[in-house]
Amino acid sequence: MDTLKKNWFSESCEMWPGSTFSFEVKEVLLKEQSPYQEIQVFDTASLGKVLVLDGIIQCTEKDEFSYQEMISFLPLCCHKNPEKVLIVGGGDGGVAREVAKHPRVKQIVQVEIDAKVVEAAKKFLPFMAVGFDSPKVTLHIGDGFEFIKKSINEFDVIITDSSDPIGPAVALFQENYYALTKKALRPGGIVCCQGSTYWDNIDLVKNTLNFCKNQFPAAAYATTSVPTYPAGQIGFIIGSLDKDIDFQVPTLVFSDEEIKDMDLKYYNSDVHKAAFCLPTFLRNKLRE
Repeated sequence: MDTLKKNWFSESCEMWPGSTFSFEVKEVLLKEQSPYQEIQVFDTASLGKVLVLDGIIQCTEKDEFSYQEMISFLPLCCHKNPEKVLIVGGGDGGVAREVAKHPRVKQIVQVEIDAKVVEAAKKFLPFMAVGFDSPKVTLHIGDGFEFIKKSINEFDVIITDSSDPIGPAVALFQENYYALTKKALRPGGIVCCQGSTYWDNIDLVKNTLNFCKNQFPAAAYATTSVPTYPAGQIGFIIGSLDKDIDFQVPTLVFSDEEIKDMDLKYYNSDVHKAAFCLPTFLRNKLRE
């Protein structure tokens, strides 16, 4: 559910009941219904351009880099040699933009179900859609769940950049999805999925992490700060086929000069380590 009154947009959702997030709208750039969801793009007073799907904020120009960099570089820098990467979702292009920066990545395959999201990003969110311009990227429009079913031992890293488990993204939060990603990965492969916020959805976090643990010999939950997401925080479920992996130790540490050259605004090796440090109440819950 969303409202737009007196030049303000307010987001509310059953997944975080009793709270809303609002921003002032300067201009409505797009409002259309795709075969899958309602797509809105706003120019705002304080957040820059904002993409909203089915009334839920997906990314804002102000803070999108935190999410895009962390969902990309956490798994990439846990893997020893992530040459071939699959991105499921990510129709705004932000994850492709970040994955393409990694020096060891040679090939990126992306599957996005909604062509209208890609079109909207290219027209109104070029700072993210630039990811589609990389020669490393091959974009397919289709169902990522069905695409993975046909992939066997093909990818080093699979990144699932999905919306919340409402509507077209529901299947990406189920155990059978993790089972499919396991088969699609090469030996030592890593999967990383959007994992919701523990402040509002701690049971969802626990259940999804357990789904991953049931399929992968090593799994963990990591977090990052994104002020315009619910509770200002979002997490990632990460699984590895390497049972001896230490998720907190990056396999590739970038120098300050390399970070500058790659235009990384949030990710570094210290943030990588800290992302896996969880508050006590959450650690206890995940151990139950």
